[in-house]
Amino acid sequence: MSILSTSSVGQSFGAYDVFSGVTVSIPNDGKIGLVGPNGVGKTTLLYILVGMSSPSAGSVHIARGTRLGYLSQESSDAFLGRSHSVYAEMLTVFAELRATADRLRAMEATMAEGEFNDELFATYSALQEKFEHDGGYDYDLRIRQVLTGLGFDDVSWAQSLDHLSGGQKTRALLARLLLEKPDLLVLDEPTNHLDVQAIEWLEGMLRLWDGALLIVSHDRYFLDRVVNTIWEMSHVGIETYRGNYSAYLLQRQDRWQQKQIAFDTFKAHALKEMDYIRRNIAGQRTQMAQGKLSRLAREVEAVRVGGLDIIGTLNSKGWLQVSNQLDLRRPAQRVGELHDAISSLRPPTRPPVLKMRLHTAMRSGNIVLRTTGLEVGYPGLSLFKTEDIELFREEAAALIGPNGSGKTTFLRTILEEMPPLAGEIKLGASLKVGYFAQAHDSLNPESTVLNELLAHKHMLLGEARSYLARFLFQGDDVYSQIGTLSGGERARLALAILVLEEANFLLLDEPTNHLDIPAQEELQMALEAFAGTILLVSHDRYLVDRLGTQIWALEDGRLHVHNGPYQEYLAWREQETSAAKTEMQAESSSTEPTGNGRTLSKNEQRKWTDQLQTIENQVHAAEEKLTQLTADLQTATQTQQIDIIHRISHEYAAAHAELEGLMAAWEALQEEYEVVMAET
Repeated sequence: MSILSTSSVGQSFGAYDVFSGVTVSIPNDGKIGLVGPNGVGKTTLLYILVGMSSPSAGSVHIARGTRLGYLSQESSDAFLGRSHSVYAEMLTVFAELRATADRLRAMEATMAEGEFNDELFATYSALQEKFEHDGGYDYDLRIRQVLTGLGFDDVSWAQSLDHLSGGQKTRALLARLLLEKPDLLVLDEPTNHLDVQAIEWLEGMLRLWDGALLIVSHDRYFLDRVVNTIWEMSHVGIETYRGNYSAYLLQRQDRWQQKQIAFDTFKAHALKEMDYIRRNIAGQRTQMAQGKLSRLAREVEAVRVGGLDIIGTLNSKGWLQVSNQLDLRRPAQRVGELHDAISSLRPPTRPPVLKMRLHTAMRSGNIVLRTTGLEVGYPGLSLFKTEDIELFREEAAALIGPNGSGKTTFLRTILEEMPPLAGEIKLGASLKVGYFAQAHDSLNPESTVLNELLAHKHMLLGEARSYLARFLFQGDDVYSQIGTLSGGERARLALAILVLEEANFLLLDEPTNHLDIPAQEELQMALEAFAGTILLVSHDRYLVDRLGTQIWALEDGRLHVHNGPYQEYLAWREQETSAAKTEMQAESSSTEPTGNGRTLSKNEQRKWTDQLQTIENQVHAAEEKLTQLTADLQTATQTQQIDIIHRISHEYAAAHAELEGLMAAWEALQEEYEVVMAET
């Protein structure tokens, strides 16, 4: 069943049509990724779907009772006027549950005092069952899991909402939406303000999402792991593909080939019919030629209005049934008009994409980069030390790690813009290094696109304009001042200049930042075909997965070299994590170091463990007792056994009070244990 559907939705601003003809539907368990080039109107469509904007044409239908949740790209104004803490904001999601908990406690107190009746017990039983079903006993755990998963530490839980940065507010809004569990969750670039660890956690959460998802994202790896349907958006509508992003790539290629074959077949059919019509329109077969002229004119008009997809329908249903479904204008009446109409039909064309090919000016030596005892950082500030590195010709090393760990500094050290703190870097022979800077700070903001290109290589004006057109700078775009360009436009210009350098060793710092998916795909293909060596710094896991032959992982002040592709690295990391957990458990079961250098003896450790375990066992027993009492109370209520109801109500109230006391004792003992560990 569809919870949201659209019919021929379009949006225009004055004479400018952003998009048109969007007819789609979202099933109640759909997980959909919306992709398309920048500027095609993806965010505008989301505004329409969630009711924040009205379409210029068409309609949107949302199933009655559907709860929508929407995360915009920038949600810095999401908590205007709210000064309470992050954790308090999460609690607002469960205001109704907390109110129910208060009602249950009040009813328990009433029953404990002996003031009870059949209606009270029936109400209590139904309310308690609903409370448990709605997650009343685990919402605090859910809050902790979501906040921790999205990168909020314990300190930030208490931070005031109005003191959060823009990125933190977006993450806080995402956390609240995940806790609210809307029927349809709409996310616009949800990974923008998340590190890799948080993205991986979010992927796991959304894969198990019990509801519908609609996600706009440039993160192809994220789409691969979360969605099961791709919507490809263009200015004339949306095409639907089944499967994740990788499946979409395969289907898209097949679909383009099928469209081209259908177009060629229809064009050949039309030209053959035209030849017959011309030869017989004035001869003995005039009537048959007139019939063919009339039928072919309607078919051509149907294709003009309905697009290339209508060709298959024409073959199966015929022009008469199709013409009844389309708003056709008057078809051609004369041979010349029909010839012009056929000539105006255009073959399927893809949206404009970058057209870049990376060439090397010379072949480098076999060893491109070697380090020994290297330490990277600034005087007085060490960022990390590295294992010894060897990078060979035509390899692609992917340098990954959290923001601020020193990845860009490492590239600058290789470029000899700053010296290492220790050790040495040796570059191989016959190297020509090309550097793509994340901030594009080598571009002159006062220059125009055309002049910046000519400053790097002399070209004839026409040649330069043609070259820039390959990077989607067309017409007057070439005269735009660099300081006014968007992040994506600056990235495309930087890539255009990089291609001119014909380097054989590329240092790429976040090359896919600000690029839409079509541009990312074209860059990926160019890098895959590159005959030189690549050192890639990127959070784009899809690109890392496709290119990386070595993974250099920065973690806790150390660069670890993994000789192998990204999937092997992930498997190795999982093994290392499991081994570390096992080792920690083994250490905690024997002795633990304390703050003053003394270690707890096994007897001391066992004392704390036994005390905590004893209370935990008592808590479990109390919970089981409450569960049994609840079942007994429901049975007694159904059979109207008043004396048993009275007895059980007292036992339940006492058991509930006992459970609360045990929980308080466990928390106090745990805090005491942590203090002892910190102070001794």
